[in-house]
Amino acid sequence: MQNLKAIQAPIHSEMKAFEPKFRDFMASKVALLDRITYYIVKRKGKQLRPMLVFLSAKLHGTIDESSYRGAALVELMHTATLVHDDVVDDSNMRRGFFSLNALWKNKIAVLVGDYLLSRVLLLSVEHKEHQLLELISTAVREMSEGELLQIEKARRLDIDEAVYFDIIKKKTASLIASCCAVGAASVKATAESIENMRLFGEYLGIAFQIKDDLFDFQKSGKAGKPTGIDIKEQKMTLPLIYALRNAEKSNKKFMIKVVKRYNHDRKKVEEVMSMVRHSGGIEYAEQQMLHYQAQALKILDQYPEGEAKKALVALTEYVISRSK
Repeated sequence: MQNLKAIQAPIHSEMKAFEPKFRDFMASKVALLDRITYYIVKRKGKQLRPMLVFLSAKLHGTIDESSYRGAALVELMHTATLVHDDVVDDSNMRRGFFSLNALWKNKIAVLVGDYLLSRVLLLSVEHKEHQLLELISTAVREMSEGELLQIEKARRLDIDEAVYFDIIKKKTASLIASCCAVGAASVKATAESIENMRLFGEYLGIAFQIKDDLFDFQKSGKAGKPTGIDIKEQKMTLPLIYALRNAEKSNKKFMIKVVKRYNHDRKKVEEVMSMVRHSGGIEYAEQQMLHYQAQALKILDQYPEGEAKKALVALTEYVISRSK
């Protein structure tokens, strides 16, 4: 499996040039804001989103200033939603760093999220990037709907497979889809190509989320995080949904009771995880993940060979093979 650095090779110079540009897009004359945005830039993660914007743009044309703005819009919007998510979840950590609300409290974190959203709007309006703004705004609407749908359904634990896919398509895949669509749109690709890339990103995002679901059932926390977290948080993931669907009545009753009432009892959670592993739920989720990866690759098959296509193909492999 290729690592992200190798996959980035065709857009290495663009990724490097993006960092100072992104810092400039976030800059403020308010010292506190400037200090916080510097902290945000410093703790950046894998940078999958700007990578997808640039690779999608390169697949359809020549990367230009509009592509940089597109990548910045996606990252600003994504960062704003993460900042607000940490407040909603009362989370103190993000990617191994303290969250903004842990360091500066909720009020400041919410205001910083609002500031980042304002930068998205102003950056797109100032440069008349209305199409890019529409693509990103649609993704945020879907992310919010997905989050609310999950909350609504989690209360009764009535998430079946169709609802699960609806939730992850909105919550996770919509933003990845918008990155790919934004990249194509930034170099004036056709409407058909933009939709193609949106669909590619959607399939990739679904595969990405299923891989995340699978991490929760790995033994001994190999994914770099404790296992059973999704059950503890009462999240209905694909392996668990499959296990519930195929369990005998008494086992199903026990699993639901644990998720609803005993989700903090480590021993009982381990029992549920063992039942899921023995149900074939892991294998089923892996099949579904490979199905969506194949759908994403099918879209890339329509494009001529080149550096960008090769990197995107490698990225679809990375998404399902990563260890965290």
